[in-house]
Amino acid sequence: MKLVGQGYYWTDLPVGARFRTFGRTITETDIVNFVSVAGMLESLFVDAEFRAAHSAIPGRPAPAALVLSLCEGLVLNATGQGTGLAFLGMELTVKAPVVQGDTIHVELEVIEQRAASKHGRGLVRTRNEVINQRGEVVMVYTPLRLMAGPPVD
Repeated sequence: MKLVGQGYYWTDLPVGARFRTFGRTITETDIVNFVSVAGMLESLFVDAEFRAAHSAIPGRPAPAALVLSLCEGLVLNATGQGTGLAFLGMELTVKAPVVQGDTIHVELEVIEQRAASKHGRGLVRTRNEVINQRGEVVMVYTPLRLMAGPPVD
């Protein structure tokens, strides 16, 4: 029986393969919960008066770490559920702010794929562009993941 929602094996992700996730709207609750749990109690995120007087960003900004975390949820639920074995590293560039009310999605392209040293596993690197509702790229990151291979009969 096929397991519903299972991610791709590394062998199913050739260089050049492209995917797009569903979207996710950033809410005030997302921001409040994230900054509270992470201890990011910076005035920019928790003090509306400070933000109104000093912020260079209109609206209530979401921490880049929150945006990355939500994007990883979107990507992994779509491509790596049950097949992603380890996150090995990445480069990340923040290009524009994300604020409460923005809706983001991720467009990813496989840019590297190869067998790992341990049989049956592979390494997959993607270039992930986080795009807002206006079509603007707000973040780019390139995670390298250890992925499972298909079961051996």
